[in-house]
Amino acid sequence: MMDKRKIEENIFKALMLIAAGTILISLVIILGTVVVKGFSAMNWAMITQTPKGGYYLGKEGGILNAILGSLYLAGGATLLSSVISLPVVLYMNVYAKKRSLLVVFTRFSLDVLWGVPSIVFGAFGFTIMLFFGLRASLLAGMITVALLILPIMSRAMDEVIKMVPEALLEASYSLGATRLETAFKVVVRQALPGIVTAVLMALGRGIGDAASVIFTAGFTDDIPNSLFRPVATLPLAIFFQLGTPFPEVRDRAYASALILTIVILTICIFSRVISKRYTQHIIK
Repeated sequence: MMDKRKIEENIFKALMLIAAGTILISLVIILGTVVVKGFSAMNWAMITQTPKGGYYLGKEGGILNAILGSLYLAGGATLLSSVISLPVVLYMNVYAKKRSLLVVFTRFSLDVLWGVPSIVFGAFGFTIMLFFGLRASLLAGMITVALLILPIMSRAMDEVIKMVPEALLEASYSLGATRLETAFKVVVRQALPGIVTAVLMALGRGIGDAASVIFTAGFTDDIPNSLFRPVATLPLAIFFQLGTPFPEVRDRAYASALILTIVILTICIFSRVISKRYTQHIIK
């Protein structure tokens, strides 16, 4: 019997090592391809200039418009999503009964929305734009991406806040605190590292998505200066650059991908640093 258990353990251990190795090798190959091809095409103009005339024909210029556009769009979408996500999650965990039908249905709805392809959100946003007679713009892109990252942010916050010990809430109530005071001064403070991580994770998801904004945000070679004008994003810049027949422009697409990778990696590192900084507020 012990030999059989040992064999099963070794088999599953080998499967886990193979899976971990496959993921690691895939990551190295992807990052290696982006770094090698992107670094050779990278130059200072890429991050300091907007596309000049004939940029997609191999002429001069850069993708500053797409870099700033991605930050504006994803930042605004993250802000909009945070304004909705945090109150919803606090209500489910502080005000509502844990097993109530409303809470169960809300979590189920968020899980379903999490699995919806981003192109569906883009199509939905495009339909709403047509209904109200709007044009592709930064605002439309923000709203669409906010809907896309809403379930991601909400469920991540929800899982973190569910880990707050019930005893802390009971102690807060016993001292005379209201539910609102308990929600923000106890629950949010205790779960702050996880909440920050959820927000930054959603921000990274918003920056890297192309399908949801291809119909709603449009594209422009200019730096966005209004919520009601089109905006360029890094994923769409990569898409358009790869679609040209000119090799030098396709090489720039890898440089754009490298910039996007660096931005997302920076967000991940920043998330870790912020989470570690606020861990001191957690009661262990």
